[in-house]
Amino acid sequence: MVRATRRNQTALALDPSHDADDLSALRPRPSPGGQSGTAAMTSETKHLHVITWGCQMNVYDSGRMADVLAPLGYAPTELPEGADMVILNTCHIRDRAAEKVFSELGRLRVLKQAREAQGHKMVIAVAGCVAQAEGAEILARAPYVDIVLGPQTYHRLPEMVARASRAAGAVIDTDFPAEQKFDFLPDAAAPQGVTAFLTIQEGCDKFCSFCVVPYTRGAEASRPAADILAEARRMVAQGAREITLLGQNVNAWHGDGARGLGDLVRRLADIDGLIRIRYTTSHPRDMDDDLIAAHAEVPALMPFLHLPVQSGSDRILAAMNRKHTADDYRALIARLRVARPDMALSSDFIVGHPGETERDFESTMQLIRDIGFAQAFSFKYSPRPGTPAAGAGLQVPEEEKDRRIYALQALLREQQTAFNAQCAGLIIPVLVTGPGRHEGQIGGRSPWLQPVHAIGPVSLTGTVVEMKVTAAHTNSLTATLEQERACA
Repeated sequence: MVRATRRNQTALALDPSHDADDLSALRPRPSPGGQSGTAAMTSETKHLHVITWGCQMNVYDSGRMADVLAPLGYAPTELPEGADMVILNTCHIRDRAAEKVFSELGRLRVLKQAREAQGHKMVIAVAGCVAQAEGAEILARAPYVDIVLGPQTYHRLPEMVARASRAAGAVIDTDFPAEQKFDFLPDAAAPQGVTAFLTIQEGCDKFCSFCVVPYTRGAEASRPAADILAEARRMVAQGAREITLLGQNVNAWHGDGARGLGDLVRRLADIDGLIRIRYTTSHPRDMDDDLIAAHAEVPALMPFLHLPVQSGSDRILAAMNRKHTADDYRALIARLRVARPDMALSSDFIVGHPGETERDFESTMQLIRDIGFAQAFSFKYSPRPGTPAAGAGLQVPEEEKDRRIYALQALLREQQTAFNAQCAGLIIPVLVTGPGRHEGQIGGRSPWLQPVHAIGPVSLTGTVVEMKVTAAHTNSLTATLEQERACA
């Protein structure tokens, strides 16, 4: 089984003890690749367990790692006990991320020794951004790790497994290969379900002062449009009805023969059976005219946008190297709302960036009041090793960060609750994604990414049905079926 650990995108980060990127204490849930019926299995089935930290892109990557290993006979398993291979797919967007990995490795070491005592082998691999940034440290502190690989090399996993099985010592591959890894991934992939993730862009050229992504994921690179369209068609054939396009700066995508993300969205919308399209995460500098126009012109493009601003202070935005001002962001949101009046917004906010004053913080609070957000992620700044901000002076005391994050999250929670409350009594189209938490219940998504629960038949899974919202909660909606038929 591929197990993901990530923050629920519909909820605020309300615990001020979580730093700017604390993604460790999140509810595990299955991620893509959890079941694979497409692989040609060998005569000897091996068991694979993958644990994932971080963003949706890591979830996508974990599924693809399972796909490339399936031809070697690896099938998903629910637990690491008894697994022939365990992969930790890691995230390095905060300074304590590595310690969480080493803690997990300590538990796996015990399982590995128990397997060896029974005459079996357990291959332990560390993948992702922590592996990219700290590969040598991993091998020094955990010499029982067999494979260390970066996020750009997982297409070479079969070769690494073969090398690890026949050679003493660990295999490490944290290069930034010249070839695109997507060119070497198999077409066959495990179904993700009604909603699916599709990576179209990787890397970042923005070099925000607080962020490690340019150092762990490399420069911005876009997949060819033809490859994306082909993968999207395969996803739809497997049952996907909503696809979320992924990228570190997804709206910086520029594939060959296409103008930009707006053009790609239009081409995806022509795929029969694809009902909804989303994309994340975007950068304000890459919201061009054509993409804004696509929000007005493409019904399948949902009226929900995650557009991180990070701060409402121009002085702090400059220190962050964001290359936009607070008024630039306000003007951009105004244009989006003209294009799509029902547009709902999500964003990222960091409080306590080095040098942030009370006046800077109040500027952020004012920007939130001015715009209004349906959802948001908000974090205390924490130093990322190797980034410019980590060594900057004027670090904000932790107690001051705590005070500010409490105030900011209270405002964001108030706005999210108010946004959901506006839906009460409305009839909205809901994409049914499967059974709900309780017997006889189904779950789905609103156009604005809110979870919706209603009593209804599971046979509606994969269709869009009209539902009347009967109750609004901070993080979800309760509804009743208006009619048991699909709607456009």
